[in-house]
Order: sequence, then structure tokens, then C-alpha cells
Amino acid sequence: MKSLSLQTSSIAASMTVSIDTLAKKLKAEGKDIVSLGAGEPDFKTPEIIRNAAKEAIEQGKTKYVAPTGLEEVRKAVAHKLQKENGLSYSANQIVLTSGAKQAVFNSLAALINPDDEIIIPAPYWVTYPELVKWFKGIPVFIETTPESAFKITPEQLKNAITEKTKAVILNNPCNPSGAVYSPKELKALSEVIVDNDLFCISDEIYEHFCYETEFASIASFAGMYERTILINGFSKSHCMTGWRIGYNALPETIAPLITKIQSQAIHHPSTPAQYGALAALKSDNSFVFNMRDTFKIRRDLLRSKISETLGKQLPNPEGAFYLFVPVQELYGKVTPNGKVISDSISFCSYLLESFGLAIIPGKAFGMDSCIRFSYAASEETLLEASKRFELGVKSLK
Repeated sequence: MKSLSLQTSSIAASMTVSIDTLAKKLKAEGKDIVSLGAGEPDFKTPEIIRNAAKEAIEQGKTKYVAPTGLEEVRKAVAHKLQKENGLSYSANQIVLTSGAKQAVFNSLAALINPDDEIIIPAPYWVTYPELVKWFKGIPVFIETTPESAFKITPEQLKNAITEKTKAVILNNPCNPSGAVYSPKELKALSEVIVDNDLFCISDEIYEHFCYETEFASIASFAGMYERTILINGFSKSHCMTGWRIGYNALPETIAPLITKIQSQAIHHPSTPAQYGALAALKSDNSFVFNMRDTFKIRRDLLRSKISETLGKQLPNPEGAFYLFVPVQELYGKVTPNGKVISDSISFCSYLLESFGLAIIPGKAFGMDSCIRFSYAASEETLLEASKRFELGVKSLK
């Protein structure tokens, strides 16, 4: 039999998806599992969105539409970007996608030639480097630390740039660290990007979840609009993870290329989901901001409990809904079964197998010294998870 694709075989499966899938499987088998692994809000999709999709289905609005998506939805996205972010796009510069992950795929497919270097701050969302490799690009990582609030500096960015550098991927707010770049920090980074004539892929899917720092899009800074590919969507802000609806906002020079990609890849995202997104765009953001305020309370609760268990004050995530916890001081300790905790994977495996707690190893995000908790869960679930984490840590010798 002929061999399969070596290029595809070389990339890793998503560890976050794998662990969440395993946790759900164990639950279905009757195991007592508490999962803080998935990056998924625990609220229902708002009723106004559900009803809009139902109505679209009942009215027969279930046919093919343009590869870029329904024009009225794209106009609504453009209106949102103008009103909330001060960015002026036409509907022709918006491409609706099957979730933000599809938008990341589109962005990299449009930019990368073999051996192009793409700069990625670490920790990073698991998909970025794997897709870069899939398109025969080279991921170049810039390491951050808890002391730097998991953010890169302009100097680090300058030092990472070579003649092969094509683009920088910026996830703001960041999954997994919760880091949020301030407008001042973004301005300084944008000056380096412009001076070196790079593209910027700006993943802003968590923009509505900023707790202390004001959100700004890097595309709004001088010289950045024409070189920035924006990624956003509705999965997090409107609890539409399973709906698979996101978007790219693009410079006029790149929009036709991504339209071509989309026409051959998925044609367009689900038509009823697009009508749901339209309802989300037409509604006010009161639901979103109420959820944000709830997440802030949950963040403070979980951070307090985990800090208490580890005997140290943890970094304060200013955005998204994740707690990224340094745990390297636990490496080298031994479990009650005699296994050595050697890294984030062995530690998370121990917690899942022995205490039914599912969290994500930092190795998945390029930082093996940490683990990631999602606090998109009820306070009751967070308290139970904290209790199991404490038992796991105190059982180590």
C-alpha cells in the first residue's frame, strides 16, 4: 500500500482536544471526573441566537451561500469592528469561517511559502506551530516567563527577526496564559513589525474577556491595518463553540486569496450558524459582559485556592479564562504509587488517574514548567477541582 502524507503525519494532534475527549469518555463510562481542560464557556448560547438559527431553518435558509458568507453578516461584522475597535473594513474584507481555528488556517495558508519563519510567543495556543509546520513554514518561538507576565518585549521581537521572517502571531488576550498586552505595549510591538515589514496574525477571540487591562487591536496602530490579518469569532463571547462560526478581517490585498482558499476548503460555514451570528452581532453585549464579570469572580476564587495549595502567589491572568500555573517545584517528587513526576504531562496524568482531575499540561503550549486550568466552570466545580488538586499535591513525597 502507498504511504500516507508525510507532511500531515509530522504534525501533532491537539493535546487540549485529546484530554478533553478523554475526560468526556471517562465520564461517560461512569468515572468521577472533574474537568477544567476545555476552553469552553459553561453558559448556554443566548436564546436570541438559538431562536434566530431555528427561524432560519424553518424558513428554509439552509442552502449554499457565497464562500465568504452572507453579505448581511459580513456587513454586521464590519460594523462591529468599526464601533468597538475603530477599524474600517468593507464587507468584502470579511470572510466568515468555520470557527476561529479555520480562520487561523486561512491566515497561514495565505502567507506561508516553504521555509518562511513565523514568530510565535510562548506559551502559545497548540494549533499555531502545527499549522505553520503543515504549510512547510518554520515556527520560531520567543520564550516568556511568569515574571514578564508571559508577554514578549520589543527587544525580544527584534532579536528573533531574520531575513526569513514572514509574520508574527499575536494572541491577545492569550490562551493559555491570560496575558493581555496594553495599548502602550502593542504600540511598541507594532513599531518593530512595521520597521521590519512583517505581517501580523492577530488572534483576538478573547477580546471581550479583559479584566484589568483595556483591550486594543494591534491593527489600529500606525502602519498595521494593511499588514494585519484579524481572527475572531463567536465561540467564546457568545457560547457558540459547537456552532463553528468565526471570521477573518483582512487587508484588501489578502481578502481575494483567502476567499479562494475558502471556496476550495469548506465553501462557507453553516448557513443557520451564520444567522445565529447575525443575531449575536445585532444584540447588545450585556450577556457577554455579565459572563465576563462572572469569570472574573471565578478567576479570583481559583487563583486564591491554587495559590494557597502551592504556598505562593500566582501570576494574575488579566484576560481570557485560564489560570497558567508554574509547578516545576513539584517535579522530582514521587506519587504514592512510586512514579516520579518528571514533567507537566506526568503530573497531569497523575492527577487524572488518581484524583479524577483533568487539566492541561503546559507542554502542549510550549512551556513544560506550567499547567493550565480553565475557570469557565461553576464555582462548585472550581472548588471541587481545587480540593482534588490539593489532595494530589499533598500526596506527593
